[in-house]
Amino acid sequence: MAGPSLRPHVHWAQRHRELFLRVDLSDVRNPDITITDNVLHFRAQGHGAKGDNIYEFEIEFLEPVEPKPVCRVTQRQLNITVQKKESNWWERLTKQEKRPLFLAPDFDRWLDESDAEMELKEKEEEKINKMKIESRIPKDPFKHLKKGYLIMYNLVQFLGFSWIFVNMTVRLFILGKDSFYDTFHTISDMMYFCQTLALMEIMNSLIGLVRSPLIPAVVQVFGRNFVLFVILGSLEEMQSKPVVFFIFYFWSIIELFRYPYYMLSCIGIEWKPLTWLRYTVWIPLYPLGGLAEAVCIVQSIPIFSETGKFSLGLPNPLNVTIQFPFVLQIYLIVLFLGIFVNFRHLYKQRKQHLGPKKRKMK
Repeated sequence: MAGPSLRPHVHWAQRHRELFLRVDLSDVRNPDITITDNVLHFRAQGHGAKGDNIYEFEIEFLEPVEPKPVCRVTQRQLNITVQKKESNWWERLTKQEKRPLFLAPDFDRWLDESDAEMELKEKEEEKINKMKIESRIPKDPFKHLKKGYLIMYNLVQFLGFSWIFVNMTVRLFILGKDSFYDTFHTISDMMYFCQTLALMEIMNSLIGLVRSPLIPAVVQVFGRNFVLFVILGSLEEMQSKPVVFFIFYFWSIIELFRYPYYMLSCIGIEWKPLTWLRYTVWIPLYPLGGLAEAVCIVQSIPIFSETGKFSLGLPNPLNVTIQFPFVLQIYLIVLFLGIFVNFRHLYKQRKQHLGPKKRKMK
């Protein structure tokens, strides 16, 4: 059975608009703090000067205060902030002239009236200076137009890649492995549309419409379009290969989370599960997608060697033929360098958005 309630040590300080109370209790549990008729009622269980017990006190304030105190509990103490109804300096905290024994000044936060006025003045000057700086920054008359364009762009891309993903998934469940062999003929038109539209991402970064770095955007867009238009689009023999399914599937899954994330960011909304998915699913999918693209290129090299397609013969006096399969072998090296560049960029972004944060005690 708990013993009689005790009074904890309470330290106080003030500003023109606020009162600060620091209650010396550690491991506080079940705090009950209310203000009724200008009287603060406190009751909580915690570890204080008399050990672990129930502690309580009441303070009748000198002048009217707002009835909603703000409480912050830490491991070693409990802090209460109370707003004054009028901005002025009190000669004491309590209505009774004699200071209660449990109450003492908080010298860590204590300021006299002149110091508090100087602090208030500095805050007002800082606010005015901030407003002046903001007023100097020219307002963008096309801000809403740009935001609308980015929302529509990301929405269209999301719908396009959603169609690709859903179509391929349904066909996989219905046809099984047979769906691998006609993926290109079924999906290519929509993929052509989405990847052609993706060229706008390079332009958006180039003109500063978005803050994304230019090089990762160029690497991803041109890398995908090289595989789609040059390798798959020009060789009918490659269009029935099972690797096409995996390339399109990995691309679409990544974009299912990327484009909605950017679309919500345009209107200042962050949905934490979506943020986690956007900066996590790429970890397995980017290497797998890059591997699928590499397999596609390797499979196409014998076909290009046999047909001589895209090989370039230089006129005399050079009289040299640049074999396209050799270009593809060089491109394989570039492909893995590009994957490394994008991987590094996304890893930095992941640390920025999902990195460890300082824990705040409640």
